[in-house]
Amino acid sequence: MIKTFHLKTTARDQMIEITAQIEDWISEQQIEDGLVVVSSLHTTAGITINENADPDVKTDMLRRFDEVYPWDHPKDLHMEGNTAAHMKTSTVGHAQTVIISGGQLVLGTWQGIYFCEFDGPRHRKVIAKIVEA
Repeated sequence: MIKTFHLKTTARDQMIEITAQIEDWISEQQIEDGLVVVSSLHTTAGITINENADPDVKTDMLRRFDEVYPWDHPKDLHMEGNTAAHMKTSTVGHAQTVIISGGQLVLGTWQGIYFCEFDGPRHRKVIAKIVEA
């Protein structure tokens, strides 16, 4: 089972929690046990799992990524000018795998699944695949 999720980002750098969308889809499929792989189909946007309780975590992460990978680095050669976005995506990764047990995602108390936009705003696609146990 594969599902495509469509997102519209609104900023150059943004973290959008998509946990609820993934949970809803798993529930619709009536999956009890297995794995779900969530993947970004872009080289300048990734998927991560991180804290979903304090919004300052997202703010801090995006700020720190900018510190490590500045947008206008004078030695970047990529003609599109978005090397920083590619670096951030490579650091975060393009996909995450989460266990499904008893019809629920197995995540820690404060964990959520995030789509990480690093070159927006854009229309983006995320795919998810369920592997039943």
